[in-house]
Formats: sequence, structure tokens, C-alpha cells
Amino acid sequence: MIYAVVVIGQTVVLPILSGILELVIVGGAPVLVFGKWWGFWGGGTRLLLAGLVQASGKGQTSEILGSSAPTVAERQLTRELGVANIGMGLAGLFALVPGWARPAGVAGGVFLLLAGLMHIGKKGKNAKENVATWTDLIGGLAVVVLAVVSASPLFTGSRRPALRWVVAVTTPVR
Repeated sequence: MIYAVVVIGQTVVLPILSGILELVIVGGAPVLVFGKWWGFWGGGTRLLLAGLVQASGKGQTSEILGSSAPTVAERQLTRELGVANIGMGLAGLFALVPGWARPAGVAGGVFLLLAGLMHIGKKGKNAKENVATWTDLIGGLAVVVLAVVSASPLFTGSRRPALRWVVAVTTPVR
């Protein structure tokens, strides 16, 4: 139960509440505001927390691999996934830094979307796996869609938004 509350909070509730709060207090373009908060909460804090649990060996990820008593190799794979999640989670936290929301959010968003798509076909998922599947899809889809929309010519007014985005991401900060 606690798992579902935390994951749904990070993936759905907190991004929406944070976005609404920022729009009411500060204003801004809704696509950018919600994209930033989905990147921070859905990609950043969620993947960081999952990674810390996986790297510690305390989570249930290794059991999802198919055995009730995980092998040494399954535990090692889980810890390595945890380290990857820590890296993507830390990157997602940079979504709150001006100019970093899109690249920081996309890393975690693509990962979550692809993980959710891979979970869909699995038979016999337990309740936690169902929560993970649907929140992976929601969080991943939200970040990716908001990144694509915010880079589109209709949003940016540019005829070459992809080029503008690449230049913005690769230009060093002085």
C-alpha cells in the first residue's frame, strides 16, 4: 500500500499539484511548467528513490525477475539497475534548473515509457507490478509528449526547433 501511495504521488499527484501551484503563483507556459515538474517528480525523485532501494538490495525488483529466492546474478543485476536509476534520477532533479527541464526529463521519461511498454505484456503481474507498469507509462508519456510539444514549431515559433534544442542543450554555460 505504501509503495502505491509513494509511486502514484511521485508520478501523478505531485507533478500536477506542483504545476498548478507554479502556474497560479508565478505563471508561465503550462507545457513547460508541467514538463519540468513531471521531469523532476516522475523522472527525478521516483527513479532516484527506486535506484536507492534497488542498489541497497532491499527492494522486490529481483523477485520480479522470476524467482522467490533471487540468485546472486539476479541480485547483482538489480543493484546495477539501481545504479542506473540513481544516475537518471539525479539527472531528473536538474529539471528545476532553468534550461535543463527538457534534457533532464527526457532521459528518465524515455526510460519509464520503454519500461512501461515492456511490462504491459507480462502475464501474472502482482499489484505492485501493475502500479509500476501504469505509472511508468503515465510518467514516461507525460514527459516525452511535453518535451516533443515544447520543441515543436507551433510552440517555439521556430522553423527548426530540433536544431534550436540541440544548440541550447550543447552550448556551454558561461
